[in-house]
Amino acid sequence: MQYAYYSNLTAKDKTIYRHSDKITAISLPNNKHLIPIVNDLKLALTEENKTKIQRTLKKLAQKMLNELAAPSVNIKLLTNRPSNEWGELQGLYEPRDGKCRARITLWMRTAQQKKVVAFRTFLRTFLHELCHHLDYELLKLADSFHTEGFFKRESSLFKQLVPNKPNASKKPR
Repeated sequence: MQYAYYSNLTAKDKTIYRHSDKITAISLPNNKHLIPIVNDLKLALTEENKTKIQRTLKKLAQKMLNELAAPSVNIKLLTNRPSNEWGELQGLYEPRDGKCRARITLWMRTAQQKKVVAFRTFLRTFLHELCHHLDYELLKLADSFHTEGFFKRESSLFKQLVPNKPNASKKPR
């Protein structure tokens, strides 16, 4: 599936887009050791502990990137999301620039109500920005477009880090 903006891309960018769209998953073979870190992140958000959230995000990013043999990324956590007439900014990825490492910036509170972002939303935002990093550094794409494949890669990471719990209402067979 191609999103509406596809028709405005150059021929070169359309090639990158189609390649990105075909890649639908990123495998974390040793995801079990990441789940406790994800649980720590959930707790830190519940506690509204900015220092602990940032420390845990850095740890999670580093462990994931080490497992994928991808370069490190800087993590910056800010308090309140910026907003204006176009909406709220939830996360931002800035690619590597010369010798400066790539950076992911996240905001822990909503812009209007200043409430801590819900855990699943926060984790998905982090993974979204991390997928941009992986597009450049792991998949070696010349650009990182929002394709259906991109969103599937993001979801594949989320499902590995937050596995479904068995439905308690189902009876074992």
